[in-house]
Amino acid sequence: MLRSLLTLPLLAALSAPSIAAETPIPTAPAVDARSYILVDYRTDKTLAAQEATARAEPASLTKLMTAYIVFQELAAGKLKLDEQVIVSEKAWRSEGSRTFIELGKPVSVELLILGMIVQSGNDATIALAERVAGTEETFAQMMNATAKRLGMIDTHFENSSGLPAANHYTTAHDMSLLAIAMIRDFPQYYKYYSVREFEHNGIKQQNRNGLLGRDPSVDGLKTGHTDSAGYCLVTSALRDGMRLVSVVLGSTSMKGRENASAALLNYGFTFYDTKLVVKGGATLATTPVWKAANSPVDVGIRDDLYITLPRGQANDIKTAVEVQPRLIAPLARDATVGQLRVSAGSQTLATQPIHPLTSVAAGSWWRRLIDTIRLWFA
Repeated sequence: MLRSLLTLPLLAALSAPSIAAETPIPTAPAVDARSYILVDYRTDKTLAAQEATARAEPASLTKLMTAYIVFQELAAGKLKLDEQVIVSEKAWRSEGSRTFIELGKPVSVELLILGMIVQSGNDATIALAERVAGTEETFAQMMNATAKRLGMIDTHFENSSGLPAANHYTTAHDMSLLAIAMIRDFPQYYKYYSVREFEHNGIKQQNRNGLLGRDPSVDGLKTGHTDSAGYCLVTSALRDGMRLVSVVLGSTSMKGRENASAALLNYGFTFYDTKLVVKGGATLATTPVWKAANSPVDVGIRDDLYITLPRGQANDIKTAVEVQPRLIAPLARDATVGQLRVSAGSQTLATQPIHPLTSVAAGSWWRRLIDTIRLWFA
């Protein structure tokens, strides 16, 4: 049984004057896409979707996973941005989009990353895959293992670049998981997705993501296209502290995928809001701990808690902290001692485990003895 210690008023920042709470949210706009999804980055809340779990060809959106693994290797120190990579014949001969790297010539890892992201170069992508795993086939195994770890249950990769293959597929939902993981796990490398143009060997190419020039809030991520996949685009935009991720698959043109992405992003930013409800590490309650060296102890949640909700519906939100009535030392910082509940009316919006903000050591033998006796009568 939990006992309620505290009901917290919602932070003043949550009272936004926008749309009246009783106004229904309009349906998402009709867009040029076979499937799509619009997700809030911080809360994973889906704001709009159409056939989001239907299998589709990812085309060059595949390179998001290739980049994710390359960034993982960089972060682990297994790869360096200035490391020189010798271009293999397979990479040099690759079909489709190219960075125009030269056979047998050394190029830096950073140049290959820019070629892969900005120019969508298949040659640069394969060169990176071969550097990380030896062969592209082995790299594909790494891609699938990573996809499984990220929860991309409807995705399978056969190559690093996104060239069509019989067993190479994904979904809009899975691509949103990958985009969110990219932004969350590698903020130090995310900057490459907003580079507008890149030149190598005297050949300058523009980033194919036209929204980078149309909308200053857009800062990534990746385009894709084959005849069978259609035109695809994974986009992220940040406005007033709120980040949204959209995935559009199977549009009929470059303009179509950009307009579809822009319409979805504008819909999300217009009709929804994401706010910080409770800060991680803040003291939510102070509670006694039996047999402890020091009591009482402050408790709270580990990470910041955000809530996404329709604009104008923030005033109804309440938070309640419930702590277990008999806490006994020792307690580690990761011990669950209760829960935080966020609600609006009778609806529970979120729950989070409550933890001690500091570890709680056991008290002296005398303190433990006294508290043992007191607990008999408590």
